[in-house]
Amino acid sequence: MTTRTHDVDHELIEAAAHVARTRCRGDNHTMAAAARAQDGRIVTAVNAYHFTGGPCAELVLIGAAAAQGVYALDTVVAVGDRDRGVVPPCGRCRQVLLDYFPALKVIVGAGDRVRTVLITDLLPESYVWADHQLDAE
Repeated sequence: MTTRTHDVDHELIEAAAHVARTRCRGDNHTMAAAARAQDGRIVTAVNAYHFTGGPCAELVLIGAAAAQGVYALDTVVAVGDRDRGVVPPCGRCRQVLLDYFPALKVIVGAGDRVRTVLITDLLPESYVWADHQLDAE
């Protein structure tokens, strides 16, 4: 696998870190996510932890973006509370992000090793849901 790297959007990391510092409280909200829309806007969200499997910050972000009329995302990042820094998306989020935004860039890594990669690089040999749907007639 050849990972293609892109410039790191440090403003996006700071937006997610700010939300993690100021909005994550207790065990219910421990992760923040930020995404840059293709029109340049930044959308943020936090996870909604629940023992039954509440949604991760990246999944809440998809809904928050849609609620603001944002349907095309360019780059996404998740940041943990308590100054944990950038946290890569879990497997479920990787699949959902790929299905919604197949050209999405994702910021991963820690400290001075933070980098931006394509979502397809995080899921090599991916199953893409849209590729397996019957054409509607």
